[in-house]
Amino acid sequence: MCGIVGLFLKKEDLRPQLGELLTDMLITMTDRGPDSAGIAIYGDDSGKLKITVQSDTPDATFEGLDAALSAALDAPVSMRVVDTHAVLTLPDGAEAQARAFMAEKGIRIMGAGHSMEIYKEVGLPKDVAERFHLRDMVGSHGIGHTRMATESAVTTLGAHPFSTGADQCLVHNGSLSNHAGMRRELAAKGFLTQTQNDTEVAATYISSRLAEGANLGQALEGTLDDLDGFFTFVVGTKNGFGVVRDPIACKPAVMAETDDYVAFGSEYRALANLPGIENARVWEPEPATVYFWER
Repeated sequence: MCGIVGLFLKKEDLRPQLGELLTDMLITMTDRGPDSAGIAIYGDDSGKLKITVQSDTPDATFEGLDAALSAALDAPVSMRVVDTHAVLTLPDGAEAQARAFMAEKGIRIMGAGHSMEIYKEVGLPKDVAERFHLRDMVGSHGIGHTRMATESAVTTLGAHPFSTGADQCLVHNGSLSNHAGMRRELAAKGFLTQTQNDTEVAATYISSRLAEGANLGQALEGTLDDLDGFFTFVVGTKNGFGVVRDPIACKPAVMAETDDYVAFGSEYRALANLPGIENARVWEPEPATVYFWER
């Protein structure tokens, strides 16, 4: 079933409220997905690369990780630990070497980019939100997901969002029927997946299109031609926020827009407590129609 939320703030002065608003939206979707939850937050771009990593044994894994990575890169690395996740900040251009280091150490990478941080874990959305202090997070936009697993195991790596490109991530409600074939097509182009989750295939497809020079709207339009199944995708990029539903549009979705924000929820109740919602333009996204906003 699953629940999706997204919030794109149009005004700078609302950024301190992003975590609070998005957390309430996420928790409201608990009964659509109680087994795991995740969120992607887009904050300010410092000009340095941020890599979010995860470990089931964070005390042991993260002890001295920043110093070890700094020595491997011969460059300064800072680390901020948040429960089972850590955000490593390192010089731009060091991603490939850092990823190789993480792979050798067996450390899971949740996502990377200049503004995006991803936090996801098994558990009720309210517990995940508390563990990662999501209410305190500041940013311009974010997306979240509550999962009810149907096609793969309940694990941290199986939780959403999936990030397969710089500052790009995706959450999904539905199921893809051609994900195995598309996984092979993407692998032949050099775009590899880590899990058997069909959502990661969709995220990888979109990141491949972005890497080829498409904008977010074009990448989302491509899903309608190349991905088969029933789906609602909500995608975040460094500068944008996009939504697309399959031509049948059997999965529920509602959007709202004011002068202050654009919001998405699997159900209206996820949006009901947003400020100014009573004056918002509220609508159900049309089937096979791309909606996206970019700065």
